[in-house]
Amino acid sequence: MFNLKKMKTMKFKLNIKKGLGILVLIIAANASFAQQDPMYTQYFFNTQTINPAYAGTWESLGFMVLGRHQWVGWEGAPRTYTFSMQAPMKNDKVALGLNVISDNIFKEKRFGIWGDYSYKLNLSEETNLRLGLKAGFTNYTNNLLDYELLPGVNDPMFQGDLENKFVPNFGVGFFLKNPRYFVGFSVPKMLHNEITGDNPNNFSLQADIRHYFLEGGMVFDISEDLKFKPTFMTKATQGAPVQLDLTANFLLAEKFWLGAMFRTTDAFGFIAQWIFDNDLRIGYAYGFSTSKLQNYNGGSHEIMVSYELRTLKELVVSPRYF
Repeated sequence: MFNLKKMKTMKFKLNIKKGLGILVLIIAANASFAQQDPMYTQYFFNTQTINPAYAGTWESLGFMVLGRHQWVGWEGAPRTYTFSMQAPMKNDKVALGLNVISDNIFKEKRFGIWGDYSYKLNLSEETNLRLGLKAGFTNYTNNLLDYELLPGVNDPMFQGDLENKFVPNFGVGFFLKNPRYFVGFSVPKMLHNEITGDNPNNFSLQADIRHYFLEGGMVFDISEDLKFKPTFMTKATQGAPVQLDLTANFLLAEKFWLGAMFRTTDAFGFIAQWIFDNDLRIGYAYGFSTSKLQNYNGGSHEIMVSYELRTLKELVVSPRYF
């Protein structure tokens, strides 16, 4: 993101419609979270992208793909695509994971590849604590020559680009898991990185900002065929308000999740997930903006598909709720 003082001088020189759109996107992101890492509504099934200790919790080889289109109908709104994989090793205390994330906001593009390592400590027969380490890089691109300026304007701020900037980083986390509850804490990017632009002004921007995530959830039996699962995620970073995600989900006959979510200062929405033979899961989430942005977009859509390859031994494992 650009320095706000420079943004004030630039916004009058941009095409008015697109310039104001970019400005609102930037202000909204800073006001809600000073966010760079993508946000997810189905975070409780997509935890590995932010917490390396989540790798191995499926206790099987698993794959997940997720696509999120935020603020639909607004040109340049965030679009995020994620692929995750986790695999337990022969030593059942160790698991490895992989995350590939593409996150685009207007002309700004981030492509990241991250590897995860987790180690399991058994606290009891049903409860374990996983410690995780994440390492990888983000490739950052923002071609300033693609921005449309007013006719006759020759702004030196747009004489270069930020293309293929390589930004390495690492993160840590822990994940306490029981068949009926979980608690996790993580810092997926420990380093606060800045990169500079290849133009006469040589301005800098924040490539990585340190974020802190705390999440948890629990499952309650309401009846033989109905379970209730409340979850939460708290997100914090320096210079921005703490953001809280709350969800309430119901599981029907071990086959269908249905729930609602609320994100402070940002959105509320609905979540559904279908489970096929405990191997294939297809989830969908829709969110409505609660801020002033609600007048300029058609909400946010999120689709998730996950699949697990289980051995005969793993097929008798209890249903997975997290």
